[in-house]
Amino acid sequence: MKNLKKLTVLLAALLVFAFGGQLVDACTPMGVGKDASVDGSVMVSHTCDGWYDQRIIIIPGGEHEEGEMLEIYNDPCLATRPNREPVKVGEIPQAEKTYTYFHVGYPFMNEKQLMMGEFTWSGRQEVYNPEGMFVIANLEELGLARAATAREAIEVMGELVEQYGYCDGGETLVIGDKDELWIFEVCGPGLLWTPDSGKPGAHWVAQRIPDDEVFVGANRARIAVVDFEDTENFKWSTDLTVLPQEMGWWEEGEEFHFANIFNPEPYGAPFYQSRREWRILDLVAPSQEFPIKDEYDHYPVSVKPDKKLSVQDIMDIYSDHYEGTPYDLTTDKAAGPFGNPTRWQVPGSLKPENAQGQDWERSIALFRCSYSFVSQSRNFLPDPVGGVLWFGQDSPDTTVYVPLYCGATEVPAEWANGKRHEFDPDSAWWAFNFVNNYAGLRWDAMYEEIRAKKAEIEKGYFDNQESFEAEAAAAFEESPEKAVEMVTQYSYDKMEALNEEWWDFAFYLVGKYYDGLMINEDGSSTALGYPTDYLEEVEFGKTALDDLEKIYEE
Repeated sequence: MKNLKKLTVLLAALLVFAFGGQLVDACTPMGVGKDASVDGSVMVSHTCDGWYDQRIIIIPGGEHEEGEMLEIYNDPCLATRPNREPVKVGEIPQAEKTYTYFHVGYPFMNEKQLMMGEFTWSGRQEVYNPEGMFVIANLEELGLARAATAREAIEVMGELVEQYGYCDGGETLVIGDKDELWIFEVCGPGLLWTPDSGKPGAHWVAQRIPDDEVFVGANRARIAVVDFEDTENFKWSTDLTVLPQEMGWWEEGEEFHFANIFNPEPYGAPFYQSRREWRILDLVAPSQEFPIKDEYDHYPVSVKPDKKLSVQDIMDIYSDHYEGTPYDLTTDKAAGPFGNPTRWQVPGSLKPENAQGQDWERSIALFRCSYSFVSQSRNFLPDPVGGVLWFGQDSPDTTVYVPLYCGATEVPAEWANGKRHEFDPDSAWWAFNFVNNYAGLRWDAMYEEIRAKKAEIEKGYFDNQESFEAEAAAAFEESPEKAVEMVTQYSYDKMEALNEEWWDFAFYLVGKYYDGLMINEDGSSTALGYPTDYLEEVEFGKTALDDLEKIYEE
């Protein structure tokens, strides 16, 4: 036992450069139970923060012949990075039947209204194992392709990862279907596992979220004490407790706190994770007055919101920069004269000596977001209509969320294609990324206008949602194929029109705001200037006043 522990720690140290030294981008998912939403939807949401594949590719389901094999490729979420060529890592038997699912950086939806959001927490080096076949995006692909419900997806992913192994850092999936919301957390099997060892190739656990509660997670494991007596609301991997007991992380008779055992040292600066959790919990349940906690102290896995939440509520949360709190990124000194909440990443070599290990406050809305979404799964509508995912390219605060129905079979080319390593005017992502970056020149002026345009377009979608879905649901009763055609055309048209409208809006902003001016409709211009208090702070006019004082003194 002692030798096993020593060997594992030694190998973990050798892996620090190969695994722990990688830059890990961060995400902020939420989940809302059906009785916590205004319309009975189970909602899943996700901000995919970092350079991940923003392209929506629909993978058709179907019947498969016996003996057919499915090829597995490493890290499909990075497919738009030209320096990360996909590598085949193995193959597994194909399922007899698969469902159509939607592939993006982290696959998020299938035709049965099954939805998934994701975030990374990495966890202990001692459980990482490069011999495993799957990363988290592989599991999402397989779960969405082979399962119709959250429970089925957990069973599918759990069985596959135990059989073939997991080679990723610790991850959490928020999984919702038409009736239930679940959290699935997974990490590696330990460094001594091999594919032919006969032992489970991962440690995982899943917990059901009560229907009237809300979940939020932000880059640290969130499942706390596992109730091994409650098989209705908890599921877990084979031999989940064996390695923790061997390593001395847990003793028989103690509560099995999954997060503390497998993720005792969350990555990132202090409050990097907990601040976002606190902010969202404070927004959805302010009456509970959640205290500020650091990365080691956990909030409840889920909470009951003060009021039932709508899709728009989640979208507003995803636009948050801590406005009105002591951490407001639009009012501190780094916001500059124009209240810009963007904070570029700072290499450790450039940080002040007294702030090594620290970072900017990490807001919920983030400039380096690839995409975000808020989904609805509804048991009172047929599948092609009941599952709708409101998808937004680039940063959540300056995006527009467009409806994409789970019955859709096609999306416009601008949303299914697109380069990221160079400017691509044929990509919808670049339209939204351009607007977000351009707004940084004069955030106080442009952001208000961007938000108004965003609200105008989204209001049109929401105003039309109920009538369109009633029409599509009625069509489904006559012909499911007709309903599929309707939702495909509806989503396609909205996405195509939005791409054109946002590019037009981007060039409108270029023509209206430049050289420190705002160009008015009549052709006149208004100098935007600087706030007076900022001018005083930077000692506006000081050099001239100093010289005048010297001249007159002479």
